Amino acid sequence: PVQILSYLGGVVKVEETDLKPRMGFLYPIATHNISVFINATREQDSGQYMCTVNVVDDTIRLDKNVGIINLTVLVPPAAPTCQLHGSAVVGANVTLSCSSKKGKPSPMYQWQREPPTLQVFFPPAQDRARGTLKLTNLSLEMSGVYICRAENQAGSKNCSIVLEV
Repeated sequence: PVQILSYLGGVVKVEETDLKPRMGFLYPIATHNISVFINATREQDSGQYMCTVNVVDDTIRLDKNVGIINLTVLVPPAAPTCQLHGSAVVGANVTLSCSSKKGKPSPMYQWQREPPTLQVFFPPAQDRARGTLKLTNLSLEMSGVYICRAENQAGSKNCSIVLEV
């Protein structure tokens, strides 16, 4: 554990970490509320935070004066990349793939075909975790714009690909 913030003898001390310019006590210590804030959170701020309270001349009981909280900083998906695998000729099979380099938790993917022939896809044709869409026995009518949405609790981003059969 690394100490990042303390209040001792009436003095607030913020240690030299990358959190220093972004954190502090939320309320004046006199309120006895020692909540802290972290501004401009980053993925690397995720982790376990521990609060220890020791009162002068009080008996220190290790199981009673410690609070622990786990912080997970969510990261929206980066703009995904859409790709076509295979030859888009009548009667052939192709796979459309979609992947995002960032996102916490890992994004789920959803493919759909653009209007005027709006179409939503489901398993087994679509694999939401892998971001793939398998199109079989291609026909001329399957030509169009296909959009992939990468999505998690923090946000979503799209990419598209034009399929010309």
